[in-house]
Amino acid sequence: MSFFPKHPSSRVGTTQTIAFDASAAITNPFGPETYQLRLAADSACCYRIGNGTQTATIADPFIPAGVIEYVIVSPGQTISAIKAATNGLVTATAGTLWVTEMS
Repeated sequence: MSFFPKHPSSRVGTTQTIAFDASAAITNPFGPETYQLRLAADSACCYRIGNGTQTATIADPFIPAGVIEYVIVSPGQTISAIKAATNGLVTATAGTLWVTEMS
């Protein structure tokens, strides 16, 4: 009898969206049991995670359109996003970032 290893996973929690053009942030801080986020965007963007109100810039971490990224966070932090613009290498267009809390 053969067994297949289980893939690591996390419990899916609340999803918030950020409609970004200029820097925009989520409405609510992450929940008390949130230590990981699942990020997905329909347009290339940069994001910033931290304590208190965040303002993303194009110097922050980049996520391409259509890519799913997992990042580590702490409960109570927030995130903001801005459309990507890197010296003509990425076309800067407004979009939406889906932020799903994982625990």
